[in-house]
Amino acid sequence: MWFGLLPRGKGGGEMVEQYLTHAKFILSDRYSVYKPNRTGIDSISRFGYQNEYDLADGLPLLTTKLIPWKLVVHELLWFLRGETNIKYLVDNGVHIWDGNAFQHYLNKRGPDAVRQLPMYSPDWVKAKDEYLQRIKEDPEFAQQHGSLGEVYGAQWRHWKTAEEKEIDQLAELIELLHKSPSSRRLIVTSWNPPEIPNMALPACHAFYQLNVTEVKADEKKDEQKRQDRADKPNGQKRLDLQLYQRSCDMFLGVPFNIASYALLTQILSQQANLTPGRFIHTFGDAHFYCGAGARGQFYVEKLEQLKRQVKNVVFLRSRIGYQQLAEWIERAAPPEEEGKRGQDHVTAILEQLSREPKPLPTMEIAQKSFDKLTIDDFVLQNYEPHPGIKRAMAV
Repeated sequence: MWFGLLPRGKGGGEMVEQYLTHAKFILSDRYSVYKPNRTGIDSISRFGYQNEYDLADGLPLLTTKLIPWKLVVHELLWFLRGETNIKYLVDNGVHIWDGNAFQHYLNKRGPDAVRQLPMYSPDWVKAKDEYLQRIKEDPEFAQQHGSLGEVYGAQWRHWKTAEEKEIDQLAELIELLHKSPSSRRLIVTSWNPPEIPNMALPACHAFYQLNVTEVKADEKKDEQKRQDRADKPNGQKRLDLQLYQRSCDMFLGVPFNIASYALLTQILSQQANLTPGRFIHTFGDAHFYCGAGARGQFYVEKLEQLKRQVKNVVFLRSRIGYQQLAEWIERAAPPEEEGKRGQDHVTAILEQLSREPKPLPTMEIAQKSFDKLTIDDFVLQNYEPHPGIKRAMAV
């Protein structure tokens, strides 16, 4: 990478800088390309990358914009309980699955229903809002029409076998952590090919693997920080988690995913009486959505120019230069169409790049069985991010 790898595990600022460095890479690398997309929203994409977050430095919760951390926790709890119905999320103000749930509902009603409500149209948005209101107010309707299919929770806790049995991958993982912590089979997968047609969205974070290591003498100082953060007695072994994510919405999705899997590492460490080590994030297609129609076409024509300008700003080490780039795009690009506003995430990440990272927060989690945790068992401390930046989510 022409701007160099950042040091890893050296403090909260570097954690956020890893994310921001990846963003610069996508917007400037020669292998980054414009891609039309099944969502109808175009993207700038780059395949292949990896970041590491040392949890001794704190919870890797992005500070260059506000991340609503309770929504992250609610979604993770939903996964851990093996749930797939959107009602729990809707009742708790988590709306990241709204569009997928509604489109899944339309797909099950048949081709005519899909044709009558083109995705993102005003009529589609109105019907989606009415659907979500019924999910919230009508338990019978929610039970019948709120399922997202066999998504993450179903795969983690209720993987169906050819013999019509179920595998609780998560329970088996924790049992194996206790019995054989050096195993190379400490894996949970959400990618289940026979079930993909039945999912509102095939798993983006496809699978994760755990690794238990002995703490070396020269790592004792960092290990003490981990124990102080986790309040754990075992200073001899730590737990690392590596996630492979096939599809990575860098602006909206990835910051959630980083925080979620860091928390999962912390929870699994508690279950196995280990100290949390690193969360290692391996990316497949990492992308920034760049709008639809004429707005998306602007990036087809100007992508190479954008790459050069991002490289120049990186070379000059000028955060204000990113804000100037965002202003150039707003002047030069066609405005986003009615009903499609907020689908260009490039200007949003440029605004983030103009901001100075702040120290990471910490998260205290109650010591109890993973499937008994509630939102009240999570206490976030010292989180003081920059203001949030709103953008539309692709379905």
